[in-house]
Amino acid sequence: MTHRVHVVSRPRLSTVLRRALALRCPACGGTRLFARRFVMRPGCSACGLVHEAEQGYFVGAIYVNYALSVAVGLGSVLLLDALHPMSLAVELSLAIPLMVAVPLLFFHHARSLWLAIGYVATDLDRRAARRR
Repeated sequence: MTHRVHVVSRPRLSTVLRRALALRCPACGGTRLFARRFVMRPGCSACGLVHEAEQGYFVGAIYVNYALSVAVGLGSVLLLDALHPMSLAVELSLAIPLMVAVPLLFFHHARSLWLAIGYVATDLDRRAARRR
């Protein structure tokens, strides 16, 4: 199955990341990525970029979300310990709810960033293939 993306000019990396953080198409920025709260659009109606190129494509977004959750949990425990030493049980009782909330709060951005990473990597692959 071939997917075509109709983009006039190749956006800069900073532009792609800005679009990802704004939850817009990384290729053109023309459409929003999500139709509803946890429902992603199948593709961009402006440029044709397919969001989920294959089944399981967004498994990588789970890793992005997991890394952020660990960073928030560990960071909060270390910050609490540095600012106001408490028992580990108290620190964990504050950090664990954060670690549960982060994946839900960051769900959209994790998927958007993963899509942007895939878009940039695919674009780099295409350019390398053209040079050969």
